[in-house]
Amino acid sequence: MNDESFFNLNRSRLLNYILEGEQSRALEHLNTLSESMGHNAVMDKILSPVLVNIGNLWHQEQISLAAGYLAGKITETFLLTLKPEEKPSQSAGTAVIGNIEDDYHSLGRKLVGTFLNYAGWKVIDLGNDVLPVTFIDAALENKAHVIGVSAMMLTTARNIIEVRRELDRRGFEGKIPLAVGGAVFKVRPDLVSELGGDGTADNAIDAPALFVKLKNSFSGVSGLPRDGVTQ
Repeated sequence: MNDESFFNLNRSRLLNYILEGEQSRALEHLNTLSESMGHNAVMDKILSPVLVNIGNLWHQEQISLAAGYLAGKITETFLLTLKPEEKPSQSAGTAVIGNIEDDYHSLGRKLVGTFLNYAGWKVIDLGNDVLPVTFIDAALENKAHVIGVSAMMLTTARNIIEVRRELDRRGFEGKIPLAVGGAVFKVRPDLVSELGGDGTADNAIDAPALFVKLKNSFSGVSGLPRDGVTQ
C-alpha cells in the first residue's frame, strides 16, 4: 500500500467514526496513528483533510450539526495530547475571535480557534452574539494583532460592517486587521470587502495562514510589536 492509499484509508475510517458518533474510537484511531506517524503528521495528513470534508458536508447540509461539533471536540481533545516539542516554540500573536451580534453558529469559530491555538496563537474567544464595540475593546485590552468575526447567515453577517465602522471611528484603520468567516462568505465572497473585512479563509485550517498574513500587513496599534511577543 502506498502512502496516499494509506492516508485515504485512515481518513475514511476517521470520517466514519465521526459520522457514527464514535468519539472514543476516533480518538483511539488518531492516537494509534500518532505513535507511528507523529502528531503533526496525523494532523496534516489525516485529521485536517477530514475536517475540511466535514465542513463541506455540513455547508451542503449532508451531515448533522452534532457531527460537526463532535469533530471539533475530537480535534480539541487530540491536540491536548501534543508533546511540548511538537508545539510552536514562540507565540504567533494574539487574536480576538467571536460570532457577530445575533449570530449563534459557533462551530466554525471554535474550529478556527482550535487551529489558531495549534499554530501558536493566543486566542481570546468572545463566544456568540458579540457586539461590535466589544471586539475592539477586547482587542485593545489584550493587545490583539487580529480580530476575527464569524457569521453564518447574510442577515447577521451584515452586522460586521459595524465592527469596521467602530475600528475606523477609533482611528485603527490600517492598524488592526479584520478577518471574517462563515458559510455566507463562501457563497458570497464579495461580501468580504463589502462588509469591511480585510480577508477570509476557505476553511478553519487555512485561518492561521490568513491571520499571519494580515498581522504582517498591518502596522498594529502603537506599542504593540508585530512579532507577537509583548514587551
